[in-house]
Amino acid sequence: MKQKKVVHRSQTKQPRSAMLDILSIIDRTKPLITDIPRYEGELRQKIKHSSFLVIGGAGSIGQAVVKELFKRDPQKLHVVDISENNLVELVRDIRSSLGYIKGEFKTFAIDAGSLEFDVYFKHAKPFDYILNLSALKHVRSEKDPYTLMRMIDVNILNTIKTIEMAISSETKKYFAVSTDKAANPVNLMGASKRIMEMFLYKYGDQIKNSTARFANVAFSDGSLLYGFNLRLLKNQPIAAPNDVLRYFITTQDAGELCLMSTLLGGNREIFFPKENDEMKALSFSEIAVKFLKQSGYEPVICSSEDEARKKVLELKAKKQWPCYFSPSDTTGEKEYEEFYCQGEEVDLGRFESIGIVNNSHKARDETLNYFLTEVKRLKQTENWTREDLIILFRQVLPNFKHFEKGRFLDEKM
Repeated sequence: MKQKKVVHRSQTKQPRSAMLDILSIIDRTKPLITDIPRYEGELRQKIKHSSFLVIGGAGSIGQAVVKELFKRDPQKLHVVDISENNLVELVRDIRSSLGYIKGEFKTFAIDAGSLEFDVYFKHAKPFDYILNLSALKHVRSEKDPYTLMRMIDVNILNTIKTIEMAISSETKKYFAVSTDKAANPVNLMGASKRIMEMFLYKYGDQIKNSTARFANVAFSDGSLLYGFNLRLLKNQPIAAPNDVLRYFITTQDAGELCLMSTLLGGNREIFFPKENDEMKALSFSEIAVKFLKQSGYEPVICSSEDEARKKVLELKAKKQWPCYFSPSDTTGEKEYEEFYCQGEEVDLGRFESIGIVNNSHKARDETLNYFLTEVKRLKQTENWTREDLIILFRQVLPNFKHFEKGRFLDEKM
C-alpha cells in the first residue's frame, strides 16, 4: 500500500516576507547602520551589566530592539506589550534563533496604561534603561475622535506616565521612539509625536532621555508593504499611491538605530538615519512592482479598483497580478520625507551612518499643562470631536500645517 507523504508544518507555505530579499525590494545592498561594529565593544559592555524594560516590545520595531539587546546578554530583560500573540511569537523567535541568556528574560501581556502595569512595575523595578516603543503609528488613526484620543493616550500620556516612573525609580536613561513625521508634521500622528518630543525636552531636567526618528520600516506589522504579502495570500489586488516618495529601512536598521540612541545618545538627542547612496526615496508603486516580480508575478496596471478586484484569478493563472496605482488624495499624507526641520541644530559628524538632532523643542510649562488639562476636560465631557482635538494640537503647535483633504485611507482599497 502506498504511504501518504507526511508534510510537516515547517514544509508548508511560509509567510512571503520570510522568503523575500527585502534589501533588494527597497533598492539596497547592505545594512544601513554601519557604526555598529565600531561601537560593538561599548554596546556589549553596557548591556551585559544592565537591566532593561522594553514597553511595546512585541511590535516589529520592538521585537528588533529586544533581539539586539538579548544577543548581547543583559542582566535582566523584561518585555511588556498589549499583544499576547506577538509576545508568544517573540519568545518562539528568540528561542529558535538566539537560545537563552544567563540573565532574566520575561514577557508580560499587559497594557502600559493599566493598573496591572503599575503593580507589575512596583514589583519589577528598578531598571537601568526603560525603552518605550509603543505607539499608534498610522496616519489613518486620525479618522475618528475616539481613535485619535487613544493616540494621544498612547503616544503622549503613556510616555509621560512611564518617564515619571523611570524618574521615581532612578532609572539611568529613558528612550521613547518618535517618527520622521514629527518633523514639520502635516498629520495628527506626527503632531502627537512632536508634542511627545516637547515633553521629553521638559523631563530632560530630571532624567537623561533620547529618541529616534526614522523612515518607513519595510514590511513591519500593519504597513502597506506588509499588506502586499496578505493581498497575495488572500488572492486580492495590490493598491498603492504612485506619487508619494518615502525612504525605507528594515526592522534590523530600526532596532539598531534605537539601540544606538538608547546607549550612546546624549540627553535630549534625536537620532535619525543619514541619507546616503544606500537609502533611496522610492514610491510605494515602485516597491509594489519590485515585490511582485520577486514573488514571481508580472504586474498588470488596472484603471480602477473594481477592475483590479475582478481580474485577480484570471491574471494569477498567467503568473500576473492586478495593481491599481493612483495619486494620493487622503488626509495627512506628506508628499516628501524629512528627518529634521529648518532651525533644528543637527550634528552629522559624530557617527558615520547616523545624524543627530539636538532636541530644542522647549515649550513653556503653561503650554504643556494647558494641553494636559484640556485633554482631561474633553475626556470628562465624553463628547469630544475630532475638530476639538485638531484645534488643541494647533494651540500647542502654532506652525502645524494639517493636510485635510476630506478623505481617509480607510475609504480606499
